[in-house]
Order: sequence, then C-alpha cells, then structure tokens
Amino acid sequence: MRGLVIKNTGSIYLVQTDDGRQVECKIKGSFRLKGIKSTNPVVIGDNVLIDDNAGVAYITDIEQRRNYMIRRSTNLSKQSHILAANLDLLMMVITVNYPRTTTIFIDRCLATAEAYNIPALLVFNKTDRYSDDDVEYMKALMTLYQSINYQCLKICALTGEGLDRLRSVLQGKITLLSGHSGVGKSTIINRLLPDANLKTAEISEYHLKGMHTTTFSEMLPLPDGGYVIDTPGIKGFGTIEMSGAEVSHYFPEIFRFASKCRFADCTHTNEPDCAVLEAVKQHYISESRYHSYLNILEDKETGKYRAAF
Repeated sequence: MRGLVIKNTGSIYLVQTDDGRQVECKIKGSFRLKGIKSTNPVVIGDNVLIDDNAGVAYITDIEQRRNYMIRRSTNLSKQSHILAANLDLLMMVITVNYPRTTTIFIDRCLATAEAYNIPALLVFNKTDRYSDDDVEYMKALMTLYQSINYQCLKICALTGEGLDRLRSVLQGKITLLSGHSGVGKSTIINRLLPDANLKTAEISEYHLKGMHTTTFSEMLPLPDGGYVIDTPGIKGFGTIEMSGAEVSHYFPEIFRFASKCRFADCTHTNEPDCAVLEAVKQHYISESRYHSYLNILEDKETGKYRAAF
C-alpha cells in the first residue's frame, strides 16, 4: 500500500494512504541499515510503501525523492538530518530583531535550497515590533535578496498584515517552513490554519532568542490546496553534501562572475585576476553574501561547523 508521510514524532510515522486513511507506522531495525546515513531515514513528505497486514503497520520502502532539504546533524554520531522531502518551496521566516536572524544563517539555508533545486521565499515577520533602524535594515535585506531574484514578503502574523499575499504564494504548493525558534512560524500557521491551534511562546527578552514550541515535524493541509510543513526551530544550519569547489555554484551572483576568473578552479579567496573578488570590491556582490560564502568554505576545509550566533 502506498502513502505520504505527514507526521513524524520520532518513533511513529503517520502515513496518509492513497485511499484516504491515516495509518500509524513504524520502521523495522533493518530498514536503518540500507545505506541511509541520516538521523532520520524516513522524513515528512516521503512517498512510502507500507505493510499493515500483521496488525502493526510498517514502512517497507521509500520512493525516490525528487529533492530534499538537509543540514548537518547536531548528533555527532550521524552525518546529516533531512528536514523534509519532495518540496515545492522553502519558506524562510526571518526576523531582523526579536530574535535576530543572521545573514549567515539565511545564506546557508539558501545555498542548500539551491543545491537541491528548491525555490525559496523569504518572509520577514514581526514588522510591528521594529524600530526605525530595524525597518531600514529589513528594507536593505529585502533589496539585497530581491536583487538575486529571491522573492521576499513582509508580514505581521499578529495583525494579519501581508497574510493574504502569503496565502496566494503558498496555494497548491508543498512548503517547508524554516527559521530560528521565536521568529513566529507557529503563529503564522495558526493564522493560515485557524484550527491548527499550535502552541506559541514568547521569546526570552533577556537573550532575545526564541524558545522551542514545535517538538516534531508535521505536514498540515492548507484550505485552498497545498501543505505547509512545520518543523522545530533550529539555531544553526550546517551545510552538508557539497564540496568546497561546489559552494560558489549555490550563490547565483558569485557563480555568474566566476566564469570571468582567470583560473577555472579559482576559489575566489586570494587568486590573481579573480572576477568575484573584483565584484565584491565594486559592490556587485554584497560583502555579507561573500562572507557567508567564505564561512561555508571554512566548514569544508576544517570539517567543523559552528552555529551562526
């Protein structure tokens, strides 16, 4: 029997079958040994085959994924953690304050989305809380990412500002919500899906960082078609499954200038006649994006990863 994984609580997977039923499934221990080097061999959005003839339903196989969103696992005994699979859109929820989302975090997520051909949407939330300086910084970030052809929206989940536009963008798509704890993902979902009743929490006013309210991943149907995938908030985003030579390919503006470098294997760090370095100097490539590129390169060279705080 075939179905779609719509919820993962750690040990139990809720599968919506092709005939409309929802079946709680487990995976057998041997399933974990099929060369899947991940903390979670089955993920939200997977199309799977299940066997429920023995009284207990088991997932027996995963269909090929067309894409997935992956990050370095915080569990050092594993290599990776896949957030979700078979996505139409990555929606990054960003706050320039309360808490602050760093450009390094944004760019790591975007580079991974580029690597797996997942379109990205940047949603700037909590516009009601920003000072004049915060608003100017938000406008500057939106201008930067729009210049690289990333779609940006500004919303206020509490007041409803911008939500009609967001609904139209999400309609008919399978969308993964990503962002730090405290940026308002659960509040946005409660606005889009009034019956969801997801728990929300205030951020720490002392540290200006969010507190986790979502503890498991779940795919939620939108009223006008499509799904949003709610996942626990994450502090840092470690890139994985990309070599140092590939990193520049996932920064569109760097990749565009790289073809003009003198050396085909230019790393865009200290080589002579590097078109990328010249573009940074001339402000055709932003310093923040170039810094994020170098930050990911450092991961690849040292094998280490530090959270973007």
